[in-house]
Amino acid sequence: MLEPLAGVGPLRFGMNSDDVASALDGAIAHVSQGLGSGMGWGSYTDWGVTGIFGADSGLVAVAIDAMDGPLVSLRDIELIARVPSEACADIQDLAHREGTSVRVNWSGDPEIEAWGVSMGAAQAMGLSPAGDLQRQDTMITDALLVSGELAEDPYGSKPVVYWCDVSDERPNPGAWPVKAEQDRPRWDWTPLQRIGPLQFGMNPQQVWRALGEKPAARLGRYPFGQPWEGPGEWILHHDRFDQAGVTAHYACGPGWPPTLGAVTVDGLTGPQVQFEGIGLIGMPVQSVDASLIQHLEESGLGVTFGCGGDPGPTGLNMYVRATQAGDAVVSGARFCQAEWEDHG
Repeated sequence: MLEPLAGVGPLRFGMNSDDVASALDGAIAHVSQGLGSGMGWGSYTDWGVTGIFGADSGLVAVAIDAMDGPLVSLRDIELIARVPSEACADIQDLAHREGTSVRVNWSGDPEIEAWGVSMGAAQAMGLSPAGDLQRQDTMITDALLVSGELAEDPYGSKPVVYWCDVSDERPNPGAWPVKAEQDRPRWDWTPLQRIGPLQFGMNPQQVWRALGEKPAARLGRYPFGQPWEGPGEWILHHDRFDQAGVTAHYACGPGWPPTLGAVTVDGLTGPQVQFEGIGLIGMPVQSVDASLIQHLEESGLGVTFGCGGDPGPTGLNMYVRATQAGDAVVSGARFCQAEWEDHG
């Protein structure tokens, strides 16, 4: 049970990390950072929860995993591992009954300050007929549950940012428009060399001209250096092009001008790209995964998987990605030059 702003299940806000481990029957945080030394977090994978701690090492938030976390209920509704739209409808109904307002958070999911609840969603996983873990075509809910001190802006608070910084993520207004297949342009792909009008090695201005638009958003950083050196030259990481439905990723570094190293085609709005007759974009993910893996195994090309579990043909540096489309999931893809090392 969730007790809004006070705790969830056996966990009480204000506990230290030892108290949390004890409440979880001696659980070990298999992945952690800064745990027990002030602001930090620990992922208790056996329980499917992550504890987030404030500057005084007290528990201030608990993240519940969609697949492995405990089922959490609030009043008469279940919050975890549900169809997102159905959970949203129940949350809206309960909030109306209690006179509580509901807003939309950064990911387009419900957030309720009075309860300290910020909902989210993750792609469901299941077993194939052969018993292998495989991606599903559905999303299920997860949640971030916070104490009163973080409830006004959960994902903007320092402890949560330390655990999961979403400032570079594209805000979602709560709508997932999927472009119809007949409305998508078709792009050719030459593995390791080019995708559509974009050739790997282009500079950003050449990418803009090839797409006929300027980026809607840019992401970069200033390099780390010695304090007396100043911030240094800004390094561009990627440009997002909303009209084309693609993101250009650049290889760059100090004194090394950015050049196009990879292109992500968005599953919702991007152009259609095929590989050996298999449509890669805007399709049900399970279907694309199954068709791609079957073709690669039968042809002897071999299957490789990216760091996020995205499959692709061995040696071609292409990975089929998954994009949320409301309650469902559609396929996108990332196409990379040979030297590109993909990290998500």
